[in-house]
Amino acid sequence: MHKWMKLPFLAVLTVLILLLSAGCGSNSASPNKAPSVSAEGSNVANNSPTSVEDKSKPAEQVELLVSAAASLTESLDQIKSVYEAEHSHVKLTFNYAASGTLQQQIEQGAPADLFLSAGTKQMNALIEKGLMDDRLTTNLLTNELVLVVPQDGSVQIEKMEDLAKLGDIAIGTPESVPAGKYAQQTLNYHKLWDSLQSKLVLTKDVKQVLSYVETGNVDAGFVYKTDAALSDKVKVALSAEAESHEPIEYPIGVLKDSGHPDEAKALYDFLLSDPARQVFSTYGFTPAE
Repeated sequence: MHKWMKLPFLAVLTVLILLLSAGCGSNSASPNKAPSVSAEGSNVANNSPTSVEDKSKPAEQVELLVSAAASLTESLDQIKSVYEAEHSHVKLTFNYAASGTLQQQIEQGAPADLFLSAGTKQMNALIEKGLMDDRLTTNLLTNELVLVVPQDGSVQIEKMEDLAKLGDIAIGTPESVPAGKYAQQTLNYHKLWDSLQSKLVLTKDVKQVLSYVETGNVDAGFVYKTDAALSDKVKVALSAEAESHEPIEYPIGVLKDSGHPDEAKALYDFLLSDPARQVFSTYGFTPAE
């Protein structure tokens, strides 16, 4: 009787042991089981490397053509170095000349992305012809007109009327060179334009005026204050009164048919930014309000 009762007990114990073993086996397998991934999640994972690869592709190289007044040469050359260092995919190419010459080139179809003029007349002419994006056109800088003489010369000027005592006097051609137009207005203001006609030497741009004075080919010349500051071979004899000529303003604008409108706008915005304004100020320009 005692021996018979042990059999059910052993059977029950055996069943319990088997059940416990099965439970432990299931739990131990769970941590090693990989989580399921949906088809959608699988596609995202597979596409990730492609997205990263696309973003790592170098930007397409872009060349921006900028037609700019000759008096901006030094300041824009410095800005070119700064801008290209920060925008490695952009190359800036400058076409420096008298603003009137640049205006005519653009009217005749010469390629350009931006135009920087030393006078509002030239910019307004292009706006009226529908060649500029008038949403991206504004005054960038202001300047002053001065009369310079050779640094080591004996020319003495105390007032504009003293110009009558001099020999040749260089000015930019008024029809195409804004500095020449301002000089003409100043001489008219002092009633000297007609009487000085035989002494006037007309040049292609303001840089040529400066060169003629530096080399002693003329006794004096009208240039911008910023040009005079760049030379140790000339000195300022007189400053033209502000009321003697139209305001000297440098407008900037993006052309409507720019081949790279996004990059052109980015450069336009940069030239109006504080870093660029600081460079212009270093060369004697006054940023426009």
